[in-house]
Amino acid sequence: MPLFVLPLWIRHLQVCGMTLAVSVMLTQVRLQAQAHGKEHPMKYPTLYRTTQIDGLSIFYREAGPKDAPTILLLHGLPSSSRMFEPLLARLSDRYHLVAPDYPGFGHSDWPDPKKFAYTFDRYADIMNHFAEALGLSHYTLYMQDYGGPVGFRMALAHPERIEALVVQDAVAHNEGLGANWKTRRAFWADRAPNESALRTNLLSLATTRTRHVGNDPNTESYNPDLWTDEYYFLNQPGQAEIQSDLFYDYRTNVDAYPKWQAWMREKQPRLLVIWGKYDLSFDLSEPEAYRRDVPKAEVHVLDAGHFALDTAADEIAALVQDFVGSSRRDLASRSAD
Repeated sequence: MPLFVLPLWIRHLQVCGMTLAVSVMLTQVRLQAQAHGKEHPMKYPTLYRTTQIDGLSIFYREAGPKDAPTILLLHGLPSSSRMFEPLLARLSDRYHLVAPDYPGFGHSDWPDPKKFAYTFDRYADIMNHFAEALGLSHYTLYMQDYGGPVGFRMALAHPERIEALVVQDAVAHNEGLGANWKTRRAFWADRAPNESALRTNLLSLATTRTRHVGNDPNTESYNPDLWTDEYYFLNQPGQAEIQSDLFYDYRTNVDAYPKWQAWMREKQPRLLVIWGKYDLSFDLSEPEAYRRDVPKAEVHVLDAGHFALDTAADEIAALVQDFVGSSRRDLASRSAD
């Protein structure tokens, strides 16, 4: 019988039945999506916070339960804690992750270089005070690029806090500095006449892009916002002076490499080295240099660039998860003995 000649109440039941069927079908689709991992509400969303450290406002990202093992994440140049968003999203269900911005970076204060010493010693002091302010008494230290010289200073100052180290494209050996460091070494040797060349070498758009892409042939995997956002940051008022001052102090890292190596050889820390094989900032020999200092180190060279999380976040998250989990089991075993 045609629908238009049915009594109104019958037509109403038919419409209700169709609505119910659609509702049931959509519910089934949602359940199937959840079962296949396509819909996964985050239990521990990332929080964006600031705290006062040594008179400065320090911005940081935090995710995960505070009673879980802590991973303190130290970023590189010219990034910020933003670079760790992929890890926070993937590991916050089992770890407490904390990622601060250094002074002069990201959303932390940018004090005037005439009134604030932009040095790696100063950064390490502030980050140690940051850890104390947040009550981080033990943690795995994740160090990328500039995070290396900041983190090694922190580790040598307070080795009792360090449960394990994760090094991602950060150098602790002189041979790890690649060919493009010739201009940078000239800047360290004689700052004034080499400052203009250094800024071009270190802070240009081309260099900012190369830091991400390196010589990876698969350039379509990289979001160009990564380097255009960073280049915009580097062109803000005062940034050229801040970054030049800080990079001039980088020479002190090279001088400190033997001390860091001796510490690793003596302490034999739990060490995970993750490296992007397309990284042009540092030499590909560096991962094995770490293994010479710590023979039991886990070393993984990935199809990625200097900022390996750009394209290998899933793989890195899995490596970190397994490594931190095994480190905790190892610490528990030692304590039991």
